[in-house]
Amino acid sequence: MRRSVARRLYAAVATMAVAGATGVVMAMPQASAAVAGGATGYATQNGGTTGGAGGQTVKATTGTAIHTALCNRASASTPIIIQVEGTINHGNTAKVSGDSCNTAAGVIELKQISNVTIVGVGNGAVFDQLGIHIRESSNIIIQNVTVKNVKKSGSPTSNGGDAIGMESDVRNVWVDHATLEASGGESEGFDGLFDMKDNTQYVTLSYSTLRNSGRGGLIGSSETELSNGFVTFHHNLYENLDSRTPLLRGGTAHIYNNYYVKLNESGINSRAGAKAKVDNNYFKDSKDVLGTFYTDAAGYWQVSGNTFDNITWSAKSSENNPAGPNPTSNTSVSIPYAYTLDDASCVPSIVAATAGANKGLKVSDGSCTPTTPTQTPTPTPTTPNPTDPTPTPDPTQPSGTNLSLTAGADGSSKASGTSYGNVRDGSLSTYWSPSGSTGSVSVKWGSATSVAKVGIRTASGSTLGSWRILNGDTGAVLATGSGAKVVSISKTSLKKLTLDITSTSGTPKIAELETYAG
Repeated sequence: MRRSVARRLYAAVATMAVAGATGVVMAMPQASAAVAGGATGYATQNGGTTGGAGGQTVKATTGTAIHTALCNRASASTPIIIQVEGTINHGNTAKVSGDSCNTAAGVIELKQISNVTIVGVGNGAVFDQLGIHIRESSNIIIQNVTVKNVKKSGSPTSNGGDAIGMESDVRNVWVDHATLEASGGESEGFDGLFDMKDNTQYVTLSYSTLRNSGRGGLIGSSETELSNGFVTFHHNLYENLDSRTPLLRGGTAHIYNNYYVKLNESGINSRAGAKAKVDNNYFKDSKDVLGTFYTDAAGYWQVSGNTFDNITWSAKSSENNPAGPNPTSNTSVSIPYAYTLDDASCVPSIVAATAGANKGLKVSDGSCTPTTPTQTPTPTPTTPNPTDPTPTPDPTQPSGTNLSLTAGADGSSKASGTSYGNVRDGSLSTYWSPSGSTGSVSVKWGSATSVAKVGIRTASGSTLGSWRILNGDTGAVLATGSGAKVVSISKTSLKKLTLDITSTSGTPKIAELETYAG
């Protein structure tokens, strides 16, 4: 396919100074959040996306320091927030080894890990010619970063030419306020800006800028690789791209309030049975912005509220099915989460004010006005004072992170007004109850998780009789007991843990089913 973007580049951004090869990793007080607002779109489903919330906060100024922070954790699932400032490049990004990481040189490698936030701070974080690779991982947040000029051919190369790439059983990723850009198309050595393949699901890209590339991004690597989906794109700027905004093979995408300008060959390419819900976007000075292109494997779309401003549509053929010139819906898509639409008429202005890195993390208030969401104050580096008193820990509260906070939940029948999810929301005021005096409730993860302690906490006024803790994968009994308590079990790697209530008087109210690695 013709690659025209190299001849259409806008004014180049001034080159940023390259940081030194040595990074600084500074431990900071534990913080409950590192990012403004919270995840949106499909990233809120499947248990939600919280990244490193609740974990240690560190600061890194090199890629090696980012890898070191990951490798210094107690486990691959220990939450961590990594604040990044400066230019991250090949010269300062080396492989680091450890039990809680699987890194590589020449790329930011987020492999076989979970519960991580990477957020740009201070004067900004620029990943220069260095991609971010997410593989076999879950619950990842990337916010307020610039990734530019990542190549798959030429020198240097990184991440297969993708600015951000996800593959192999990835779940729950939120990329927000990012700037992803190249300096040409495939013939110049660049590939996609935001790619997902090989069973990647529950992803949101929001308030980001993608520009000056041949390929925006894909969901699925071939017409038969259809295991990806449940992706939301909202309030993004797509500028001066040849195609793939995105290319969607199978799966479902929700695409709303984006501004598309100068899409040179095609835009949203829904194919191979994919379904795209396309709401209140603004398309300008572009060609074939929606349809099925370069294949006879049809895809589908539901459209409403979009503005098409100076759009050129090609003729239909066996492998070219543009939705225009008068796009109408050919499917329906049900969206499981709440969202608010800006009117398409204000999308160019609201996206200009909010999308991309270093925009103050501003978002739309739902009425076309930029606003800054509530933000937890950023912790500052501290050195412990030897005269500070040591706090007395709660003897009933295990140390470490409650792994259930990032898990999903299910169970047997439930009493009216209660929810399975209440047992992993961190609140003692909400709870799950069985429909009778006995029943079971479970927490579950997308990948195997090591658990050594279980905390059973009941709501005020509840009684709890006998119970069993079960390995939900095998049915094996891990512990038995009665009443609300914290119990130690043999450290077990599992995807599902179940509390099975075998007898009680009255109806138990299980507020929290907590799990800990040690």
